[in-house]
Amino acid sequence: MTTSEDVWRRETPHILSALMRRFGDFAACEDAVQEALFEASQQWPTKGVPDKPRGWLLRVASRRLIDAKRQDSARLERERRVFTRDRPNQTSIAEAVLENRDASLEVLALCCHPSLSPEAQVTLALRAVLGLSTEQIAALYFIPTATARQKISRAKSTIDEHGRHFPRPDTETERLPAMFHALYLMYTAGHCRPNGEALFDQEVTDEAIRLARLLHAALPDETETAGLLALMLLSEARRPGRRTSAGELVTLRNQDRKRWNSTLISEGVSLLEAALPAGPVGVNQLQAAISAVHSEAATWEKTDWAQIVELYSMLARIAPSPAVTLNYAVAVSEVHGPRAALEMLEPLLADKRMSRSHRLHAVRAPMLEALGEPADALTAYRTASRLCTNVPEQRYINAQITRLSAGAD
Repeated sequence: MTTSEDVWRRETPHILSALMRRFGDFAACEDAVQEALFEASQQWPTKGVPDKPRGWLLRVASRRLIDAKRQDSARLERERRVFTRDRPNQTSIAEAVLENRDASLEVLALCCHPSLSPEAQVTLALRAVLGLSTEQIAALYFIPTATARQKISRAKSTIDEHGRHFPRPDTETERLPAMFHALYLMYTAGHCRPNGEALFDQEVTDEAIRLARLLHAALPDETETAGLLALMLLSEARRPGRRTSAGELVTLRNQDRKRWNSTLISEGVSLLEAALPAGPVGVNQLQAAISAVHSEAATWEKTDWAQIVELYSMLARIAPSPAVTLNYAVAVSEVHGPRAALEMLEPLLADKRMSRSHRLHAVRAPMLEALGEPADALTAYRTASRLCTNVPEQRYINAQITRLSAGAD
């Protein structure tokens, strides 16, 4: 049975784009789509999913907008008739457009408008266009769910302050950085689920890759679009090795690399090799290059860690972030030892967002153990377990706690 969440993710960009072309009011159109999806959740479980769910949702959402915007009853009635099912052989212009084109990138660009802060752009795109829940967005930003909800509300308030009308970008590329960030976070949300029994959400990662392919096809000469797609493909290629047949987490160090998808690795590396000489090296290309080094290594020990350290050094200079520091420290630990890595991580313990993330503590624990400090390592693992909300990851962390506790007895 199709759920409201499934429909939201698949159909929202198309419906929202059609409504925007007709009504031009972003916030009102988004509200109307949400109301249409709510009505679908009430009707479809008993009446069944319509043959053309997109058209059904478009008609319902349009009626909601017309009801809100038109007070004159005669005019309201005329406009309602355009979208009722009393004329099944006639198709509106908006519906015809919906049937023949993918509007996902168009709506993503609308969300990434410069009148919003960069974080608000991405937050709005993740929620309204890409279909992520408030909880998923909160996990991506290492913030409480209530804070994420407030960010979404503030983004909508900003839309209100700007007349609720978002003009289209002047050029194809002016909003690319925010679009890149939104798509990357979307992939991350699916690749490393913040909570639940599953390690990843295949539907989310598939949609992120699909949109990245669309963006690369639309802008084939933009090297960062190639870098973004390469990054996703190289990460996705390693997914089969990330869990056992029973669904348990397997760390990168211990993965069976024969299970990795060699076709995706080849495609990702080819994209990267074509992009790197073609223009300035950006964030996406650097991250893809790091992923390529991992993907081409026969084992953890044979990984070119020195090259990864150099790539992270470049990445930290052009796009510093706590997440970059965390991963950079792992590479430094392999080249320069755990003490140097722990010194890099020390400032993150004072970062409120990172201190709430189980990943920081899970990364520190084996470094502390390598330094001969099992008690501190055990404390770090226990903190990570308390903060972790993904069940397979938590089971892995708890197994390390059991192992260290047994050694302490």
